[in-house]
Amino acid sequence: MAHKKGEGKVKNGRESHSKRLGIKIYGGDIAIPGNIIVRQRGTSFHPGKGVDIGKDHTIFATIEGMVKYTKGKDDRRFVHVVAVAEA
Repeated sequence: MAHKKGEGKVKNGRESHSKRLGIKIYGGDIAIPGNIIVRQRGTSFHPGKGVDIGKDHTIFATIEGMVKYTKGKDDRRFVHVVAVAEA
């Protein structure tokens, strides 16, 4: 009888696809509008100047420039996109 075991006893029947979270563009790299900079669950990184945040907390660039990471009040980490002329 070839059939799968019931879910009550089997131990490896719960694998899900990885979500590919994390930093996509690092500090010092160039981003153009619409580029995803950080994919995250919750706000590990907060949006700064030149970026915006999506409904799934994805941070993306709204202007063209260089990506910069800073620390703010209460050790919050911020992501900015600084125009190349300003940098």
